[in-house]
Amino acid sequence: MTSIDGKVVFITGSTSGLGRKLAERLVSEGAGVVLHGRSSERCESTVQEIQEATGSDRLPYHVANLASLAEVRRLADAVREQHDRLDVLVNNAGVGGGPAQDGTRELSEDGYELRFAVNHLAHYLLTHRLLPLLRASAPARVVNVASGAQEAIDFDDVHLERDYSSSRAYTQSKLAQVMFTFGLAETLDAGEVTVNSLHPASLMDTKMAQRWYGSAMSSVEEGVAATHRLITDPKLAGVTGRYFSGQQEARAAKQAYDAEARRRLHDLSEELTTQHAGSTE
Repeated sequence: MTSIDGKVVFITGSTSGLGRKLAERLVSEGAGVVLHGRSSERCESTVQEIQEATGSDRLPYHVANLASLAEVRRLADAVREQHDRLDVLVNNAGVGGGPAQDGTRELSEDGYELRFAVNHLAHYLLTHRLLPLLRASAPARVVNVASGAQEAIDFDDVHLERDYSSSRAYTQSKLAQVMFTFGLAETLDAGEVTVNSLHPASLMDTKMAQRWYGSAMSSVEEGVAATHRLITDPKLAGVTGRYFSGQQEARAAKQAYDAEARRRLHDLSEELTTQHAGSTE
């Protein structure tokens, strides 16, 4: 494995679950990890826990609610202003979905279906706004933490105003992340920035899994190992536009390979993320 020592890694959703454990591992290996959470209290607590575990004396963090695209813009601006390089962006934060609350439709602050907004749109916008910093730090990597639970996007009802379920919302948003991965990779020089996505592990033992399903199938450590590989493995230098299940390359759902569907998703994402403010750049 290549050394991560001295490289800067920004992980969204790094105060619990996969993001939290991944951050601690990377810090222990000498990476400069930038944390993200929804509250200062959660971030401060995470900083203290990782410092006690690793001895690291510097763990910067940023607070933002990814259910608000205005906050996503402020987050990206803060990262660009406060950090002079970014070697890896890990788009990990997300809202789960499962049978526990299938009947309750939730919206983001911008009025979009919540899971599509947080899991896909927020990271679409954040990634685009951080691309200049990633390019300046080349070779850089973007890792999108998706899921093996994927369902085709209904472009006539993206916000699921008809026949809503949180499970459907979640699986649609996760396929959107994979489609975004494939589409963005096609536009970037792989020698500068690579973009890959993965299903880290099945139903990891996280608060999210316990909340939505009441059980787990895999350990968080399994997911950390798979995600860590996409961040650090020298064999993946220049490898882009791929989807992995655990540590093996895999096939995503069929719609991910439909160029027209990826174009429609890109156009829709541009429209929804720029309706209220400028552009993604």
